[in-house]
Amino acid sequence: MKQAGVKKSVVSEGEQIILATEMINLGARLQLLETQTTLSRERLIKLYKELKHASPPKGMLPFSTDWFLTWQPNIHSSIFLNIYDYMLKYAGVSDITAILKAYSLYLQQVGHESEDEPALSLTRAWTLVRYVDSKMLKLKSCTCCTGKFVVNAYDLNEKYLCNLCHIPSRAGKTKKAKKAKELQYKLVSAVA
Repeated sequence: MKQAGVKKSVVSEGEQIILATEMINLGARLQLLETQTTLSRERLIKLYKELKHASPPKGMLPFSTDWFLTWQPNIHSSIFLNIYDYMLKYAGVSDITAILKAYSLYLQQVGHESEDEPALSLTRAWTLVRYVDSKMLKLKSCTCCTGKFVVNAYDLNEKYLCNLCHIPSRAGKTKKAKKAKELQYKLVSAVA
């Protein structure tokens, strides 16, 4: 999205700062900011530090489609991608604007609490859209509930059953769920 040889406009720079601010507030990583705005890396780092009072996180961006196909991430990715598709078809928005609006709606739908990290980050949502655009992933209707879910575009999905209709045996058995159950047991024991 960077444009070489174009004169800088105060208005366009202000729009870029507003876009970057919105993306940072939604949890965007620096690499995402760099690809979607025309602001310099130094400007983005300064803006990030000003808004978050911390340096931007370091590290690589997600690079595998596998994450989107596991149980819980698949459900969250599917919710986001269905909202994103709706935004493209009916809201008259595209590109990063569609991603930001869809991600904001996704957060509202999943009841995101500000102290908890959402299951799907903005950076992963953006990566998901890139994978769909490059035809590595796609939406496929479940043969049972008819909901549309993220699947690998190259897998055989003719009689696809989603992760809600065909729940994996390990679903919901995370360390977080185990700790919550132990805490509940301790509370019940303490009251009794």
